[in-house]
Amino acid sequence: MFIGRKAELHFLENKYHSNQGELIVLYGRRRIGKTETLRQFCKDKPHIFFSCQECTDKLQLRNFSEKLLKENIPARQYISQFSDWEQAFRAVLELPYCNSKKLLIIDEFPYMCKNNTSIPSILQNLWDEILKDSNVMLILCGSAMSFIEKELLAEKNPLYGRATGIYKMTAMHFYDAIKFFPNYSNIDKVLTYSVLGGIPHYLRQFDPEMSLAENIQQNILTKGCVLYSETDFLLRQELRETSLYNSLIEAVAFGNTRLNDISQKSLVEDTSKTSVYLKNLIELGIIEREFSIDAGIKERANTRRGIYKLTDNFFRFWYYFAFTNYSDLETGDTAGLYEYVIKPQIHEFASYTFENICRQYLQELQKANMLPFRYSQIGRWFGKTTVRDSTQKNGMRIAETEIDIAAGSRQLKKFLIGECKFKGRPFRYSEYLDTLAKLSPQKEHADFYYALFSESGFDDKILEAAEQEGNLYLYTLEEIVNCKL
Repeated sequence: MFIGRKAELHFLENKYHSNQGELIVLYGRRRIGKTETLRQFCKDKPHIFFSCQECTDKLQLRNFSEKLLKENIPARQYISQFSDWEQAFRAVLELPYCNSKKLLIIDEFPYMCKNNTSIPSILQNLWDEILKDSNVMLILCGSAMSFIEKELLAEKNPLYGRATGIYKMTAMHFYDAIKFFPNYSNIDKVLTYSVLGGIPHYLRQFDPEMSLAENIQQNILTKGCVLYSETDFLLRQELRETSLYNSLIEAVAFGNTRLNDISQKSLVEDTSKTSVYLKNLIELGIIEREFSIDAGIKERANTRRGIYKLTDNFFRFWYYFAFTNYSDLETGDTAGLYEYVIKPQIHEFASYTFENICRQYLQELQKANMLPFRYSQIGRWFGKTTVRDSTQKNGMRIAETEIDIAAGSRQLKKFLIGECKFKGRPFRYSEYLDTLAKLSPQKEHADFYYALFSESGFDDKILEAAEQEGNLYLYTLEEIVNCKL
């Protein structure tokens, strides 16, 4: 059963039904579900779906020729293989798809270009000469994001400016990912998403009829299962010096977010080298560099500013729990590792992911026009601000702190501050007061609203405050997970 990807399919359908030639570049990191999405898109349409291989150019052309010549085109009557790529691509116009677009999908297009760098030029000439004015839809798909962004879409590339659509696929959002596990409890849905994230390939490894604990032990921790070697496989396929990258990812997984801290923890003394390695991981979609929502252009340009975090939940889970206990896994002690290491910590581990889920919930509320205003930015805030401190005369002091969710509109001078608690006890009124204290100086110049998100509800004083104050909104786990808007 195909799950999710409504936005991607809607985009492709609109292009397919346009009245012009379409040249689409669709790309994203490995395992993201590009191929399955494209197969879903074209399953009821006449099409050619060609998957490139890492092979010589001659073999690639032969395989492409065989695929195309299976169709009822005039060329099949007198040749068994096209002599060159221009002839092969031009033959797409002869496909006998009378009342619909002539649809050609080339999956892993970077492999085709690897051993024949002239292919983008050949396509560009054909596009300019005839394809752009024909009833053709050509989709170039790839996982090598660096090649797509720095080569194929770059100004120096022959295909620059020719694409009629460019779509970068990312991981599924929480609300699509949990459709893989419809019978899980609300808490287990959050925990599962914190383990697997929104990568369809990872989600399909879990059996929805098994418990979360059983799935983790059997489908992650057991030697020989797909996910057991996934992180190592992906890094070795994309990078050299994998042992160094392992150290960097482990450092970030354990909460080292600043460049200096990551360098020290991973024993890479030169921070400039660390920065380069982290940039490679960013290009792979494993790590991202995050800035406070109010960061300016100069701060974002500074390579030493911002914090680093793992965007791939499964990588974070593996390096937090499994990587450091790999010797135990190799001996088959999966039950012991789960019982004594993972089980006691997984709830706290998921609290970070819960913040991301709450942010996604706010995005859904904005779509449904159910927020007090439309924000133009959403993210986290971190820096120095006022915090409560009973030892001070005025009960306040300045300290480094973070705000889980900050959404705002500078034009409207309105801000929404969100605090998320994934704990087995109600959100306390004292914690709400801590949230109120943050960013106090800015309240003179803007209207502030507050959103509290809690796994276990709220204490009576917060419930009372929500009834009396018009700028306080409370959201329970049931509301967040099920999102019935």
